[in-house]
Amino acid sequence: MELKTKIQNLRKMKQLSQEKLAECLGISRQAIAKWENGESFPDINNLIQISNLFNITIDRLLKEDNCIDAIIHDNQKENDEIIPFLISAKKSTYAGSAEEQAKSTRPKSHDLIYENGHYQYIDTYLGGERFIGEEAVFVDGNPVWAMNYNGNEINEKFSANFLKQALSHVTLDRPYRGPAIFQAGDYTYTCQVIGNFDDFYGTETMYFQEECIYECRFSGGRVK
Repeated sequence: MELKTKIQNLRKMKQLSQEKLAECLGISRQAIAKWENGESFPDINNLIQISNLFNITIDRLLKEDNCIDAIIHDNQKENDEIIPFLISAKKSTYAGSAEEQAKSTRPKSHDLIYENGHYQYIDTYLGGERFIGEEAVFVDGNPVWAMNYNGNEINEKFSANFLKQALSHVTLDRPYRGPAIFQAGDYTYTCQVIGNFDDFYGTETMYFQEECIYECRFSGGRVK
């Protein structure tokens, strides 16, 4: 596989546009287009950046092999198993108003746990109106995916019940927080995500009519 094809496949694997990849590397979109068309090649500094961004060695980038296809295939196979479990866990814990663990893992932390076979999900957070937490998935006791989040209830119009309702509509193609948009009565929930299951970040917000009353930022991805 040629370098131009590897760059394009890696970019698509992370669901990055040419513009977004260019922004990450500090270059122009036209430069990315030329690489993917085979009209030019990344210099050594760009190769180092690509190597770090996609967690692949420069040696594997430059070799004429199909390693990228193998990486994509292996990641997709694992994700196809983890994501359905994660969706069930999310719907069964906070979004499902599950009871917290009787014993906190840290002083005054809120802990929610869901298990099914070899899989375990733990959601633990600190605070209330202002909160910081982490969701993580484990397989046979080994961490495979995690997401950190921090949010703020801006005023008294915030509705925990509406947030749980929105989060219960999490989908297989967006297994992070809630759907892109969800509405009920005067409340509207939105969620924007950049990246994919392996490496992502995003923001969710809640509005009462046109007033923003809640916001939460999150980021995460695969653990290796």
